[in-house]
Amino acid sequence: QVTLVESGGGLVQAGGSLRLSCAASGRTFSINTMGWFRQAPGKEREFVAGISVSGRSTRYADFVKGRFTISRDNAKDTVSLQMNSLNSEDTAVYYCAADVRPLAVITTMNRDFGSWGQGTQVTVSS
Repeated sequence: QVTLVESGGGLVQAGGSLRLSCAASGRTFSINTMGWFRQAPGKEREFVAGISVSGRSTRYADFVKGRFTISRDNAKDTVSLQMNSLNSEDTAVYYCAADVRPLAVITTMNRDFGSWGQGTQVTVSS
């Protein structure tokens, strides 16, 4: 079992930046790709960014390309999301997720991620 704990959320003004972090514990050796998702009030959870086990491959939702950067530190079992140029539409609860399927490629599908964090709130004021 993998446990994920997010941190770094908060309130920021439009145009500002935040850095989210996610710490993994438990059977971390089983983690393959990792991702960040978000869920705004009244909306479905959506894919934001994903990163391969090596960190060399990344994938982003179109609405964050050029603004957000995902990275991971396997030695520390952490994954981060640097968010720049935030706007009010980025307001949501952000979730860290881990895919433990062997040989998995980066996926955007919620159902492919077997472990989830509790979420961290990001609020962008305009």
